[in-house]
Amino acid sequence: MATRIENKGLSKSSRAWMKEHIDDHYVKRAQKDGYRARAAYKLLEINEKAKLISSGMTVVDLGSAPGSWSQVASQLVGESGTLIASDILPMDALADVTFIQGDFREADVFDKIMTEVGDRQVNVVLSDMAPNTAGNSAVDQPRMIYLCELAVDFALETLPKGGALIMKVFQGEGSQELRKQMQSKFSKIRSIKPAASRPRSKEMFWIAIK
Repeated sequence: MATRIENKGLSKSSRAWMKEHIDDHYVKRAQKDGYRARAAYKLLEINEKAKLISSGMTVVDLGSAPGSWSQVASQLVGESGTLIASDILPMDALADVTFIQGDFREADVFDKIMTEVGDRQVNVVLSDMAPNTAGNSAVDQPRMIYLCELAVDFALETLPKGGALIMKVFQGEGSQELRKQMQSKFSKIRSIKPAASRPRSKEMFWIAIK
């Protein structure tokens, strides 16, 4: 009953989205498995296919909130590994995950991340970042490309040769130009569309090996 009352003020499209979300197989599965968001299954599938994150590695998760990718990556690196998460938004604590709130573009936040890395090498950089979408591709797409560029810059600065960037991208204007730029800086780039990514979504995940 409470849900019906809360839904009264929603538009038809919002109600449709909410129904789809509630009925979503991966949403239900995430609740059952204890993941904070359905996005966890995207990273699980990506890593199952690409085998990039393993025990003992050091992983940095950019734009980590609410934390489902951090949950997955932390499980994959295990007790001998290191998972450092960062977001401008707050994120509830996770066991064995170091969270640094702030903008990683700022020197003090970047320094905090690298202090946590210490004398280890960053093996994998994760970015599931996306802008708050306005439903207008002319606005949303440039914002997304900008976030991707930030993730690429961070990865290039922190990854050793052979290190990997796993990054969400919106297919559209600017994405192919970005990929061309990355091809000159990374040895290999691969695209994956996980099953948990809704078919109508423009999102794609790129794996770039330095």
